[in-house]
Amino acid sequence: MITIKEAITKKELREFITFSFDLYKGNPYWVPPVINDELAGFDKTQNPVFKNADARFYLAFRDGKIVGKIVAIINWEEVNSQQKKKVRFGWFDVIDDIEVTRALLEKVSEFGRKHQMEYIEGPMGFSNLDKVGVLTEGFDQLGNMITWYNYPYYKDHLEQLGFIKEKEYIESVFTMRDVDPQPFQKASSLIKQRYGLRPVNPATTKEVMPYVDQLFDLFNASYQKLASFVAISDEQKEYFRKKYISLINPEYIKFVLDKEDKMVAFTIVMPSFSEALKKANGKLFPFGFIHLLKARKKSKNVVFYLIGIDPSYQNKGVTAIIFDEYYKVFSKNNIDQCIRTPELEDNHAMHNLWKHFNPVVNKRRRTYRKDL
Repeated sequence: MITIKEAITKKELREFITFSFDLYKGNPYWVPPVINDELAGFDKTQNPVFKNADARFYLAFRDGKIVGKIVAIINWEEVNSQQKKKVRFGWFDVIDDIEVTRALLEKVSEFGRKHQMEYIEGPMGFSNLDKVGVLTEGFDQLGNMITWYNYPYYKDHLEQLGFIKEKEYIESVFTMRDVDPQPFQKASSLIKQRYGLRPVNPATTKEVMPYVDQLFDLFNASYQKLASFVAISDEQKEYFRKKYISLINPEYIKFVLDKEDKMVAFTIVMPSFSEALKKANGKLFPFGFIHLLKARKKSKNVVFYLIGIDPSYQNKGVTAIIFDEYYKVFSKNNIDQCIRTPELEDNHAMHNLWKHFNPVVNKRRRTYRKDL
């Protein structure tokens, strides 16, 4: 018999998180989160997203043993501003038993119906800065800290339960040694001269901080037309500033400013922490943080996390400036592989940015939906 219990206490939430460690034990491709970091993200007193969102954390049990987990989320900013009566589900992990999946998703559906939602979609987090999608291709590829990994049967469970594809995402990789820098080097010089633009290359985290608010404002402006976009609030800006900025090698954050020092483009690239996180195995202490610090400075792989361009400068070649600056620092640091995070398959403008890099698609993922 399957029973579903809501995880409420810190102990229960820790069990919620560590179930995935048991499920993927020995899997060479799954990248574990930092347990305390996950706990902080689930803490309604710490994460400001809960000011505009409700969430329930459900655990599935059989014979006293945890066999699955899921988070039910209603982002009221999305519901009210976009009129999307949607209950999200995320942080979904389950053994290969469709009845467990059925029980967990029914619990999410009950939560949605209780609040008059019209459909369920997932896997997805609270906002566009969270992880998204169930992996459908690329099970033999190492994950990263900003995507979910899952077994192949997840897709089968969802489709057998009547869920249909909602959004498709692709991920890709390219190597710096295969890149010809001449096209964007030439374009960078022309674009800077034509529009009076200049790159800003912070050397320290302290130099990054004055630009962070502008960065998130531009993020909101750049992504507002995308499906399921939820704007980042002022409180969330501060939360993400503390949570992520210190992890990033400041050389890997690039800004482009106009003549009035207004930000017209930004990019955040992160060192790949995948191997370091596997070594840390969910814990920063006593040695986990050492692995992360080494990766921050010495990782030869990087992850393109975010790129944003002012709508009035899109399609004007501004990314040539950014790529020119990255080529310089990547060459200096002997960066080999560049990893692109999930991008909507139909976001052709985004895909076009990478045409000179010959990227190879190595993963696909999607969200699924079902009417309630």
